Amino acid sequence: MGTFKITDSGLLSSIQDLGRYGYQRYGVSCSGVMDEYSAKIANILVGNEENSAVIETTLKGISGEFLKDALISITGGECDVFLNDEKIKLWNSYEVKAGDRLKMGFCKAGLRNYIAFSGGIDVPVVMNSRSTNLKAKIGGLNGRKLMVNDEISTFEFFGRNEIRGLKEELIPKATGEIEVRVILGQQCDYFTADGIKTFFTGLYSTSQDSDRMGIRLSGEKVEHIEGADIISDGITFGAIQVPGNGQPIIMMADRQTTGGYTKIGNVITVDLPKLAQAKPGTKVRFKEVTEKEAIELMREQKNLICSENSYEIKGKKKIYSIILEGKNYDVEIERVK
Repeated sequence: MGTFKITDSGLLSSIQDLGRYGYQRYGVSCSGVMDEYSAKIANILVGNEENSAVIETTLKGISGEFLKDALISITGGECDVFLNDEKIKLWNSYEVKAGDRLKMGFCKAGLRNYIAFSGGIDVPVVMNSRSTNLKAKIGGLNGRKLMVNDEISTFEFFGRNEIRGLKEELIPKATGEIEVRVILGQQCDYFTADGIKTFFTGLYSTSQDSDRMGIRLSGEKVEHIEGADIISDGITFGAIQVPGNGQPIIMMADRQTTGGYTKIGNVITVDLPKLAQAKPGTKVRFKEVTEKEAIELMREQKNLICSENSYEIKGKKKIYSIILEGKNYDVEIERVK
């Protein structure tokens, strides 16, 4: 029996972890979550490893019934979430019991949500990852998006963390305009000086055509010196391709493995979640940073995610299951002063 049965699968929901790396040379895309910050924290809130599989939803969340007791957390875009018709907060962990009902609405701000279950989601590992690759139809739950009546199974989890929440000041706030920092490079010498200036001073809008593969932007044309085509080379998460029409495309989790358009630079890792949460029509400005700055920002974010000081304890009890003489017992441990 699974842990959670889906009664409303939302618009596009799938099982993802941090990605399928090491196989691009064979033409296999990385996939994985679009917003690593939200996914990692969702897992930490329920005591999982950062790379445990979660459910990623898009614009509209999922609904369903819990079939087993569990600890859950939901992070990401701002949306209404109800547990047994009582509204609960995002960026917090909650204990749920068999028979409890979860209902999620549409994102009011942001675009994607992440649902973590204590123990992590139990699906087969394919090429070192549990991520769903929708185009290749591998990973996740039978290589497809989640559907009504699907049952989500989880690994057994004996120790439950304290009920925790991310501190308010660390919760990202989705806005109508975002600043995205970029390391200039790759094929930047294929662009005119005016083209590069335009890229960093212009205001762009995210397109309705954006998806997990890439985010298309519209705005002032970025000028090439002699055309946009190159011999195909590797594509990284956040690579910014500029085809012949001069409109940037930012490559995301389901990006192709290689591409033949010039790349003006790469979005830094810590700013990719901003793009993952950007609804169509979001305004985007680019800012140049150095590789050294990007690495330092990544280290700061990693330390923030892992720091105990980033979380507030919501409940003092910890529950463990122990086995004595062949019988299971739940043991509650309470911190006392």
